[in-house]
Amino acid sequence: MALSLININVDVSGNSTRFFNVLAAALTVADGTTVPVTDFLDDSGTAATAFPTVTNGYYNLYINGVLQEGDSYTISTTELTFNEVAGSISAGTPLVVEAVDLVTVV
Repeated sequence: MALSLININVDVSGNSTRFFNVLAAALTVADGTTVPVTDFLDDSGTAATAFPTVTNGYYNLYINGVLQEGDSYTISTTELTFNEVAGSISAGTPLVVEAVDLVTVV
């Protein structure tokens, strides 16, 4: 049997939404510490009411512009939760949550 090549074209597009919070006070972080979505602003500067549910994609968390390890936090529609980390984040530090949802079209 002769070798045949199959060419599959898959278009992937992404929808990225970002949420911003500059801490008004220092935040002591321990396992389970949460930051409510209502502490964040969306891309347009409007108070956030919910983080989007990402089904085919991922969330990124940046603290002071530094991307954090994926296992160190979880995102729900209502809050950011820190997992198994401990420390303190100074007042004035920006937190940025980025939700990226990917869509494929065959």
